[in-house]
Amino acid sequence: MAAWVPSPNGPMNFDGEPQRLDIFLQTLYPKYSRSRLQEWIKKDRVKVNGKPQKASHILKGGEEVEVEPLELKALKATAEDLPLSILYEDDDLVAINKPAGMTVHAGAGTTDGTLVNALLFRFEKLSQLGGDLRPGIVHRLDKYTSGVILVAKNDIAHRKLQDQFSGREVEKTYIALVENVMKNDTGTVNRPIARDPWKPVRMAAIVKDDPELGREAITHWKVLKRYERFTLVEVKIGTGRTHQIRVHLGHLGHKVAGDTLYGARPHDSGRFFLHAWRIKFTQPTTGESIQIEAPLAEELKDWLRPLQ
Repeated sequence: MAAWVPSPNGPMNFDGEPQRLDIFLQTLYPKYSRSRLQEWIKKDRVKVNGKPQKASHILKGGEEVEVEPLELKALKATAEDLPLSILYEDDDLVAINKPAGMTVHAGAGTTDGTLVNALLFRFEKLSQLGGDLRPGIVHRLDKYTSGVILVAKNDIAHRKLQDQFSGREVEKTYIALVENVMKNDTGTVNRPIARDPWKPVRMAAIVKDDPELGREAITHWKVLKRYERFTLVEVKIGTGRTHQIRVHLGHLGHKVAGDTLYGARPHDSGRFFLHAWRIKFTQPTTGESIQIEAPLAEELKDWLRPLQ
């Protein structure tokens, strides 16, 4: 793992395993997005041994890194009249069937058309624990993953739901179509996940037996149906790491169908085949066990028909 020694005047001495400059900056400034840090690099606010470098520059050890941060501009999500498919609602929370292509909240280059924009238009009050950009957001789904996502209406419900997620008390079940035919009927992948040092928009399963290299990630899968060149699987995750299912199934040699970021062949639908099908949790106030299912998106049903 990278180490750094800040000096009184700001420069830091890099001493660690080789890694990209922008990845190193993320360890120093975790509250900033990668795109924001890359903006600093492009504007020559980051220097290595006194000289500007590209985001892809590889630090090898012994370099002095100097950073002159650009402060974040205050942002606040605004309401937009966008369609929402509500699966469940009570006084504490709402469950939404998120379509593929909708980003959950504003982020790198995305300020409108998000789930949060739609939620602010539809509901008078949402939990404020996520701040002005993520009101109500307890957990997330990738932009091109469809399916059920929970949103908290008040801070108490938000905290209790967060506790359930962090305590691994929430049962999350996905449906995925993967490339190639799986031989075994069931299996588990237990591999830490970290950001890919060579392509930082991706994550990677860590094969070295060193927990400091990545965050624990556990994925259970079960075959639902085998096709000539694909396999339909049910997936349950014991952790919620970024791109976890996509990375773990790809690690097995079974890329999620349509997931071009991880090397799968593109599909006419413009998305990949991953759907958050079911979530089971405890209602924050009543303690009732609640299970919610999101029907498979129509474009995914169309995807399966010619495979029969």
